[in-house]
Amino acid sequence: MQSRPRQAALDPDQLLARGRRVLETEVAAVTALQERLGTGFVEACRLLHNCTGRVVVTGMGKSGHIGNKISATLASTGTPAFFLHPAEASHGDIGMLTHDDVVIAISNSGETAELLTILPVIKRLGIALIAMTGRPQSTLGKAAAAVLDVSVAEEACPHNLAPTASTTATLAMGDALAVAVLEARGFSEHDFARSHPGGTLGRRLLLHVEDVMRTGDQIPMVGSDASLRDGLLEITRKGLGMTAIVDAERHVLGIYTDGDLRRALDQPIDFRTRRMGELMTPNPKTIAPRRLAAEAVHLMETHRITQLLVVDERNVLVGALNVHDLFRAGVM
Repeated sequence: MQSRPRQAALDPDQLLARGRRVLETEVAAVTALQERLGTGFVEACRLLHNCTGRVVVTGMGKSGHIGNKISATLASTGTPAFFLHPAEASHGDIGMLTHDDVVIAISNSGETAELLTILPVIKRLGIALIAMTGRPQSTLGKAAAAVLDVSVAEEACPHNLAPTASTTATLAMGDALAVAVLEARGFSEHDFARSHPGGTLGRRLLLHVEDVMRTGDQIPMVGSDASLRDGLLEITRKGLGMTAIVDAERHVLGIYTDGDLRRALDQPIDFRTRRMGELMTPNPKTIAPRRLAAEAVHLMETHRITQLLVVDERNVLVGALNVHDLFRAGVM
């Protein structure tokens, strides 16, 4: 039985040196792309911007993994896109393509057999082709309407074989395309949020105050003639750490909070005879129900408060919320 060769001990200095060498190689590969951006990049952006169908990204092996990410980036930034495996395309999936689509084909050599097999179909359908390749004069490059040169001087692999710097450069070029087209479309953070409803940004930009506020019987409120005792009971029942003071039509007159009570305990006070109208803080901070929940967060942080009353355009109380509601909603 053949024994395994002994592994050399890991030298921390050597490991760090190798890691830095890889990063330096990949930084150089990405930096070199800047000088190559020209008419090909502009034409590629134009094709993506004017695409009335979908952008179909395709590539084999490591190029395919990068293509998957590029298609996901495009889709999340306002350009409908999906990834098509070129080998599967030859066995029926080519039917996903339509005349209105744009294809981005990725191949470092530009001679990937699976891609060249489907080129005639792409041409026959009259689909615009963008090539991302390390060899612009390759078969793929010559067939494309726009060529993006993603060649690298060397791979980060010590044998100059494993796709490393070349895949990094291709990924960076894909990001450059997506962002350039994003800005040309006027794609806003609100558009981005609609594509990411489950993310933090989506919650910040899509959730409104009315989505998280307490309503109906959950709203703490008493009249101005209510005793302090009744006000404290209302605060306890509703669990928001405060109560609104309203008139007969529910117009907000003021607010009374747990903090007000703590400050009042420094002096003698009759809980049964003192009226909420005497003790409340008048003209409290309020917010409208259709304002973004993120605006409620900003208002609380700016004024160092933990509760907000929600009012309509006539200053009628329609809801209430506190910092815990915003935490539960994932806005904070």
